[in-house]
Amino acid sequence: MTDPVSSPVPADFSQVSGVSDRGEGIFDADVSGEWTIGGKPNGGYLLALMARAAGSVTGCSDIVAASAHFLRSPDPGPAVIETELLRRGRSTSQVRARLSAGGKACVEALVSTSPLGPPAAPLWEPNEPRVEPVPFDECIRVEAVTPDGYRFPIFDHVDLRLDPDSHGMIRGTPAGRGELRGWLAMFGADGFDPVSLLYAVDAFPPTPFDTPHPGMVSTIELTAYVRAMPVSGPVQVVSRARLIDSQWVDEACEVWDRDGRLVARATQLAKVWFS
Repeated sequence: MTDPVSSPVPADFSQVSGVSDRGEGIFDADVSGEWTIGGKPNGGYLLALMARAAGSVTGCSDIVAASAHFLRSPDPGPAVIETELLRRGRSTSQVRARLSAGGKACVEALVSTSPLGPPAAPLWEPNEPRVEPVPFDECIRVEAVTPDGYRFPIFDHVDLRLDPDSHGMIRGTPAGRGELRGWLAMFGADGFDPVSLLYAVDAFPPTPFDTPHPGMVSTIELTAYVRAMPVSGPVQVVSRARLIDSQWVDEACEVWDRDGRLVARATQLAKVWFS
């Protein structure tokens, strides 16, 4: 057991995901020790760092697609992002990026950028029934310090709230659907943008926690699409396990803004370790 630590002042996401341009497509980054679970940086946060660099290379900060393979988890601290501009198009550009730390490659990614227009209703989407979300204020915040004293620093920096039906997995009484629903809000001055949405699609606890087979996960591959610029305010998140076997879980995540517009979706394959 660890002693609870006083909560730090939350930093703006644009600050903790910022990069510094060295020139020639190379960027310096500082992987924050506060955006971690069990000492390991969140995968969506690492992808956001790489997306900042990619946007700088293309001159467009609107990320529309990003796919990353996670080779190893970097320790918090200095990292280097090397980029290669694969194509600069009139509407869409593509960049290859590699994040390294301690001289070792940690994450490889392909990122596409393209200007996103203002929030608008889609031209077409399937007529599928959607569960009405529980209001933000009626959902239960995930605390950074557990009852037995363990601290998960990342939850000091975001307001992640699970709806009451999903929150049972925190108490060891999962609903058994392999599905987590709730809301995510950023502290500080930043709202959600195409880069921070790459974190949002990987922000929720592991979906196996809501099954009879709870286990910790380590992301191997994550693919995210940003479909629209969200309106200001928290975003609604639904994360689902699609299949769990003895070694792997594949998950799907969808993110909506307060107006009910789908703004991002993602799939990921993760290694799972059962307790």
